Amino acid sequence: MEDIKTLVILGGSGDLSARLLLPGLGSLLHLQPEREMTVIGAALGEFPGPLGPDDDVRGEDWPSTVAKAFASVGASGPSVKHAQETTRWVDCDVSEASDMRSLLDDVEGPVCLYFALAPAITRKACETLASLGSLPDGLYLALEKPVGTDLDSARSLNALVGTLVDEEHTFRVDHFLGMPGVLDIAGLRFANRILEPVWNRENVESIEIVFDETLGLEGRGDFYDATGAARDMLQSHLLQVMALTMMDPPSRFDPVEVPANTAHVLRATRLWDEESARHSDDAHEITPVVRGRYTAGTVGGHDLPDYASEKGVDPSRETETFAQVTLEVDTWRWSGVPVTLRSGKAIGNPAQHIRVNFRKPPHSYHGWPQPTAADALSVGFEEEHVQLELNVGSPYDSRGMNRLTLSSATPEPGLTAYGSVMRWIMAGDPTFTVRADATEQGWRIIDLIQHAYDTSAPLREYAAGSGGPVSL
Repeated sequence: MEDIKTLVILGGSGDLSARLLLPGLGSLLHLQPEREMTVIGAALGEFPGPLGPDDDVRGEDWPSTVAKAFASVGASGPSVKHAQETTRWVDCDVSEASDMRSLLDDVEGPVCLYFALAPAITRKACETLASLGSLPDGLYLALEKPVGTDLDSARSLNALVGTLVDEEHTFRVDHFLGMPGVLDIAGLRFANRILEPVWNRENVESIEIVFDETLGLEGRGDFYDATGAARDMLQSHLLQVMALTMMDPPSRFDPVEVPANTAHVLRATRLWDEESARHSDDAHEITPVVRGRYTAGTVGGHDLPDYASEKGVDPSRETETFAQVTLEVDTWRWSGVPVTLRSGKAIGNPAQHIRVNFRKPPHSYHGWPQPTAADALSVGFEEEHVQLELNVGSPYDSRGMNRLTLSSATPEPGLTAYGSVMRWIMAGDPTFTVRADATEQGWRIIDLIQHAYDTSAPLREYAAGSGGPVSL
């Protein structure tokens, strides 16, 4: 693996670049003062400044935008200064072979092309690269989610990318894999002896992966109404977190083992059904798919209008702003364990965590009070908190049986989630990337969810500021 010398952001004038990619890169360079690399922004037309309606750097040139993004995370030092002094903007139409050839001929390798583009434009850019005939040695490609817009388009794009570079030179980015809580789960499992032996169907009753938020559309009606909660949050983010949480222990943490093991989990994933219930000790009924759409309400003191009346929304689409899906990973380790993924907008008291609920003890002693609940481990996505809920006390304790929560904040991360993504890219290390077949399995699972939408999961309404149409 070689360190990347040049990062080219295709679609550099977009909101993603100014709001997430550049600050993430700045947080990385701040921690690696010895790194010398160049960042190039590229898109069709002279750089117009970020496209966010409230962004106060509209109209500034590219170097100023880079500097402001770095400053937003307090980035400083020799590597930050070098990046700011060497950065530049390139007017490039990704559909024009001459533009792409000129761009690639004028950069120092190894180089990574980061596709901060919509799926259709990403495909067009890859077709242009294919038409060039020869590409620089050591070229890396980084694709933002989603990869494609459905199963067929994902397969087609993956096949096309495979003709350009090999899998170890391909980053399919999911920044949720760089969140502190997600990386904490990997550390808790594989760096401690006490958890991995009980990380299986014999000891785990259920798993919840939840990312509810108070935000509404925030001016993104045109994008969101064509996407919805399941495609926006479950298809990539929460399914990838689930796969990392439930994968078998890798023989090593490298770009072969980890992506292969996570892809294996997704390949074995199906909707919870009657067959799943027969494998489970749970007596309660589970509704596999619930979808909802918020109506007018108040969240955090702010009034939100009815989703259906928001700008850019077509009510007839019945786009969901809430999706809760219960799945089964049908493997030797996990068969019969319900796994619930949930994401909703305009939720009054949002939760954002990975929670593993363990089974109750297999035997109750005569005279020993039953525990009020089973043990549970909860890790926050971004709040850097780990909680372990346990039962304490005994028949000879005047307090009886009590619930105890052991809670600890983890050290504040030096990198943003996109900073972790940038670290992996700059090191040429796609260990925490998404393998081609894993992106396709994500769309396969979305097809199962869509079928439930069409047949058995009517759209439910919930007031903005409430807990959603259903509780866990």
